[in-house]
Amino acid sequence: MLYRTAGQFKTSYQADQALFPVRQDAVLLGLILLLAWVIFPLVASEFAFQTLLIPILIYALAALGLNILTGYAGQLSLGTAAFMGVGAYACYKLVTLMPWLNPVVAILLSGAFSAGVGVAFGIPSLRIKGFYLAIATLAAQFFLVWLFEKWGWLYNYNASGAIQVPNLEMFGVYVAGPQASSTVQYFVVLGVVTLLTLVCINLTRGNLGRTWKATRDMDIAAELIGINLMRSKLTAFAISSYVVGVAGALFVFMWRGAAEPNLFDIPLSFRILFIAIIGGLGSILGNYLGAILIVGLPVVLNTLPEALGLPISSATVEHLNIMIVGSLIIFFLIIEPHGLARLWALIREKLIIWPFPY
Repeated sequence: MLYRTAGQFKTSYQADQALFPVRQDAVLLGLILLLAWVIFPLVASEFAFQTLLIPILIYALAALGLNILTGYAGQLSLGTAAFMGVGAYACYKLVTLMPWLNPVVAILLSGAFSAGVGVAFGIPSLRIKGFYLAIATLAAQFFLVWLFEKWGWLYNYNASGAIQVPNLEMFGVYVAGPQASSTVQYFVVLGVVTLLTLVCINLTRGNLGRTWKATRDMDIAAELIGINLMRSKLTAFAISSYVVGVAGALFVFMWRGAAEPNLFDIPLSFRILFIAIIGGLGSILGNYLGAILIVGLPVVLNTLPEALGLPISSATVEHLNIMIVGSLIIFFLIIEPHGLARLWALIREKLIIWPFPY
């Protein structure tokens, strides 16, 4: 069948540990990239870009950053939205203080400020862990949102207290601001997300990723075999916060167009956490599967009943969305803690050995 692996031999350890040990996986990824880079930009509408494609990519990137910290390094965090805010405000200051700076460079640089803040708030992880570390990151959430409100320099002393994305050009084309088209913004988001996903895949498969996993599984044993826990935990906080900060800059500059401090509140942190949990902790693919589900579910609930001749109110859609997401979280925590990524792995294994019994 489609996933038959007969004839695909491995003659070295490197080949067996390759990113795509099964040829069909590489073909499937190629088809997904073809859809993302060629097909969707040609056929997608403005509604699809703004409601589905761009938010899915941004939420998946934010969940990827959280997954590095929680799924791979085992450090709990409830302050993801605040670190997204650091990236957004840092990008705003960069493009206002240096208007000549390339917008994509500004977005990538904004993550560095978020990484610095993440390391500062990650220092308590050297002494505390589990529930107490989660409370420490929750304190970071409250403090940073308060800082966004009270420090006028961050929003250039705007009377409204909000940041407005100016028109930003790159190679003569508007990529951000009111005059930017959704297609251009989609390509910018897709390019940044593709780049950072590739970097994170290589990091999690290398020596650093193995030290994170050892720290997650049993930090005392990891320290006994020579792993530097301080380096392992702080690098996880730094890289996670960097990715989350870039996602926050994309969130405001390539999708929202403006932001107030309360945009980066606790519900946003929990939404990112739900994406990581439903998609699968410790998985790269799971972030995208979780983002597709969380972002696409309200759209389906809005459009499907109407298409069937059973229109429902927006309030009902919101309640149904909350109920379904909550049920899914309970389901995955009890039945399959590794989320949608594990379900796909099981389906893939079934396809490889089909039609023989498992």
